Amino acid sequence: MKEIRVDLGDRSYTIFVQMGLLDKVGFLLPPASRVALVTDTNVEGLYAERVKYSIVKAGYDVCTITIPAGEDHKNRETLEFIYDKMLGLELDRAGLVVALGGGVVGDVAGFAAATYMRGIACAQIPTTLLAAIDSSIGGKTGINHPRGKNMIGAFHQPVVVIVDPATLRTLPLREIAGGMAEIIKHGVIRDAELFAYLEAHLEDIRALEPETIEHVIAVNCRIKADVVATDEREAGLRAILNYGHTLGHALEAATEYSRYRHGEAVAIGMNLEARIARAMGMVDDTFIERQTRLIEAFCLPVSPPDDIATERIIHLLRADKKARGGRVRFILPTKIGSVVISDDVTDDIIMAELKNT
Repeated sequence: MKEIRVDLGDRSYTIFVQMGLLDKVGFLLPPASRVALVTDTNVEGLYAERVKYSIVKAGYDVCTITIPAGEDHKNRETLEFIYDKMLGLELDRAGLVVALGGGVVGDVAGFAAATYMRGIACAQIPTTLLAAIDSSIGGKTGINHPRGKNMIGAFHQPVVVIVDPATLRTLPLREIAGGMAEIIKHGVIRDAELFAYLEAHLEDIRALEPETIEHVIAVNCRIKADVVATDEREAGLRAILNYGHTLGHALEAATEYSRYRHGEAVAIGMNLEARIARAMGMVDDTFIERQTRLIEAFCLPVSPPDDIATERIIHLLRADKKARGGRVRFILPTKIGSVVISDDVTDDIIMAELKNT
């Protein structure tokens, strides 16, 4: 079993990665008066009873809360539903929320835990590739607002993250691809060796070969853990994790969170932000070609749709929670494995690259 430590002082926790780990969940959880297992309608029939059995076997009292699946349910109504269920279960401050599912479940359940009785413990059990290597780690929780993604939320670190890569076998290929966008992102921003590994092991990764996929997940968890440990609340370094997300989030909002999976929007965002970097003299054509080739190898999109006005994207960028004083913050690559934070991208450059893709 691979163990990655997220070093945050008294909020430190461990990420466990191993095939078949769902059957050991109960014995990896901290003490709790009661457990609320939060999952969604997609995951419930696949893994909820198996995880619940493990938790009960370890001696916990556990109840399941099932929310509707999908990004369009990452909202206040779902949050209120979880609160109502937890109050009905008489979950107290010594209780534990266990989030079983993808990024939506993790974000909403984590935010519920962060705000219920002013904060109770939460464990993350991601069942998608994207959640396993990104959203389950680092304590970002929240819900969407019609005017922007993740605009309402809180930092609330989990007490443990439990990753069973076997869950990926039940995912649609589109979900796997979405997770690969974030993995490619990690290679671009932090690890040239990982990027080269992805290029060299495309077939094994696409086939979810156990040893390869465990390695890829563990390496990405380590990258995310190291960045979070250095900058827990995105005051500096952690902002580099937003590569591809500035334009990606704007695309998601412009399409009402219904056209793209998160990773697909990030893939388009990475391509656009790399092109912006090239326009500013930071990277060359070879960088663009390598990144584009790897993104397309996992059937991810690289260009925005033609039916969204560039002015609409610019407007949404201004509303991004990372904007400062009306200036949009971008993470721009300088080479594979290295990026910089820039507030100097002009509207003219953004519009030119949006129109030229």
